[in-house]
Amino acid sequence: MQSKRYSPDLTPPWKKQRPAPEVAAETDLVVEEVTTGFCGAVIRCEKSAQGPTVTLEDRFGKHRVFPMEPRGFLMEGKVVTLVRPPERAAGSGPARTASGSLAVPGARARVARAGRIYVEGRHDAELVERVWGDDLRIEGVVVEYLEGIDDLPEIVRAFSPGPDARLGVLVDHLVPGSKESRIAAGVTDPHVCVVGHPYIDVWEAVKPSSVGIAAWPVVPRGQDWKTGVCRALGWPQNTGAAWQRILSGVRSYKDVEPALLGRVEELIDFVTVGGAA
Repeated sequence: MQSKRYSPDLTPPWKKQRPAPEVAAETDLVVEEVTTGFCGAVIRCEKSAQGPTVTLEDRFGKHRVFPMEPRGFLMEGKVVTLVRPPERAAGSGPARTASGSLAVPGARARVARAGRIYVEGRHDAELVERVWGDDLRIEGVVVEYLEGIDDLPEIVRAFSPGPDARLGVLVDHLVPGSKESRIAAGVTDPHVCVVGHPYIDVWEAVKPSSVGIAAWPVVPRGQDWKTGVCRALGWPQNTGAAWQRILSGVRSYKDVEPALLGRVEELIDFVTVGGAA
């Protein structure tokens, strides 16, 4: 007869598996599923007949659904148990846009202002839309791309900027001595703000960690930079597909370098302050 004084579990204490810490599966939390090694950001949690599940999105935009089992995930190399985040009462916490601004639920897009923000290329425009799109619609600011700025002074004159039609221009590789800096210096209209970031291309303005690489490669002078990046990283020589791969890693302002964040915010302020809708 077994004594009631002792537990039936004879496993030595040092061999018992300690419970993993519980972590709320908040949106954008990055974890790795222990069985498959799939790593991604949390995009949603759902209830099912078999129990709660979590959907992860990897850096290529691929989605996978996993059961939220005990000790089922790694976070920063440590085993954790994901749990559903606590339900929040309506209005208990401010929602934010991808740029970090306070979201305005139900807000309609404002009538477009006469002012504009010009960027060099389509990739620049898509990145600005990804991070600041909600803010721009509320402010009524339209972003257009130019396919280069070689004719910037003529483009500015054609726009006819004024107090109620301000123009902001975002320039790639705006560093002392560059071709871009000489072109920008030719724009002196007080109703135009030309700012730039130091990167050769807007690709570099996305943090390497968000793309899943250690650093952006150094491409020798004389080579096409985007093609050189694809070659160095072992990606297919398709810059359009490469850009979609990069853009899929951008979920918020946290995935973008501060040198770009500050310049875009500056342009939005310049175009909207004093500008009529």
